[in-house]
Amino acid sequence: MQGKGFDTGKYLAAQTRAILERTKKFDERLYLEFGGKLCHDPHAARVLPGYELDTKIKMFKKLGKDLEIIYCVSAKELQRGKVMLDLALTYDQQTLKDINELHEEGIDVFAVVITRFEGEEVAKRFKQRLENLGIRVYVQTEMEGYPENVDFVVSDEGFGAQPFLEIEKPLVVVTGAGGGSGKMCFCLSQLYHDYKRGINSGFAKFETFPIWDLPPNHPVNVAYEAATADLGDEVMIDPYHLRAYGITAASYNRDIENFEIMKSILKKIVMEENFMTQYRSPTDVGVNKAKEGIIDEALVRGAAKQEIIGRYFQYKKGFLRGVETKETVERAEGLMKKIGLKVEDRKTVLPARNAALEAEKKGKGHKGVFCGAAIELPDGRIVTGKNSPLLHAESAAVLNAIKALANIPDEIHLLSSNILENIADLKKGVLNTKSESLNVEGTLISLAISTATNPTAAIGIKMLEKLRGCEMHVTHMPSHGDEAGLRKLGLNVTTDGRPTVKYVS
Repeated sequence: MQGKGFDTGKYLAAQTRAILERTKKFDERLYLEFGGKLCHDPHAARVLPGYELDTKIKMFKKLGKDLEIIYCVSAKELQRGKVMLDLALTYDQQTLKDINELHEEGIDVFAVVITRFEGEEVAKRFKQRLENLGIRVYVQTEMEGYPENVDFVVSDEGFGAQPFLEIEKPLVVVTGAGGGSGKMCFCLSQLYHDYKRGINSGFAKFETFPIWDLPPNHPVNVAYEAATADLGDEVMIDPYHLRAYGITAASYNRDIENFEIMKSILKKIVMEENFMTQYRSPTDVGVNKAKEGIIDEALVRGAAKQEIIGRYFQYKKGFLRGVETKETVERAEGLMKKIGLKVEDRKTVLPARNAALEAEKKGKGHKGVFCGAAIELPDGRIVTGKNSPLLHAESAAVLNAIKALANIPDEIHLLSSNILENIADLKKGVLNTKSESLNVEGTLISLAISTATNPTAAIGIKMLEKLRGCEMHVTHMPSHGDEAGLRKLGLNVTTDGRPTVKYVS
């Protein structure tokens, strides 16, 4: 929606070439730890305008038939019920979604590895579910002392006690539902088993973020910190790379902290002639050509700043719902301050808040609650909506947005008052719902039905696809129906998280 700051084709060519070059460094195969979202990467698309959501799928197809995919998911995160923020999916749901989407693209996952297992019941049930679907499943147990206790880890009781996946193809992409999925541990375990069989394999990390040849305080790298604020990742200068080559490179704390340990582990596993003995820094381990795709630095900087603010709002919403910690919210807020941002720098925030204030001043709203919503259209215009007895604020904003896009005058209604009142009567009198006003899902269904008799509604509904990728802010916590509808429309939504029920003491 903001123009093009990133050339996906240029990046794909450079990244694919770099992966193939790294693969050729090893006699048998390369285990490539693959970070970030797998099939669709909305974070990258928001931070790098022009990055195509299915870039990694296209990369897999370019890499061809010599590719095998292993999917890791942590038993600990399955047990916690951790949710992926972008799609609001739990890790088991995300795993199944990724596997299905890959299959639809003609790419099959070789196996799922449940990592860090210590008898978790949720993991046991998920394993059974995957096997019922015909998917290979391996279980890697939690290793006491990993990774610091190198002597134990690199032994028949450590890596040697973990399952070995016999893979023939030269490139093994090891991916997962999210951070902390045990990808590196699995890769190193495979290297150990290969070494015991005389197979000279290698390990590297596919990375999109942080971008090593951008400064640590570049908004794109700070946006990565914001995206991983729940993990406490911090982007910093790679001291090993600076010392070895005199070149400033951006890495992050976990890679830097674990580099010496990883080198110690590799030293006990690989042969002297193995290319990994030449790794002198965490940056050397990575394969990252993302900077080559950046074609408009100013546009990318602006998009990254908006992502940082958006992440703060996401964590705040999670905290209010009891699924995120106060420390994560404070960390995200600190990142905004780090580069001089405030929440009002998000263009839709103040218009949404002002819409709620206007509703209160005019005595509108519903049951004493006054909600506001604002959408930034592709041309930069801001359209707002307020709640009423018939519509949620989100629904009103969506209707106003498509009217603006279709140049439909304000006085013409896409949904007739008769339709809205009849639905309200049904919800209140028959279904006994707490609120008779329409959420976004209900509004979209009503709009679709109205196209049969209302030509203007038919014009408006054609505008919905233009909302994909637009920014939106709402003052109150969206309902499940609002969130589901807005997600399907592809809007990037943030919220102040005010309650939608007026509590009376």
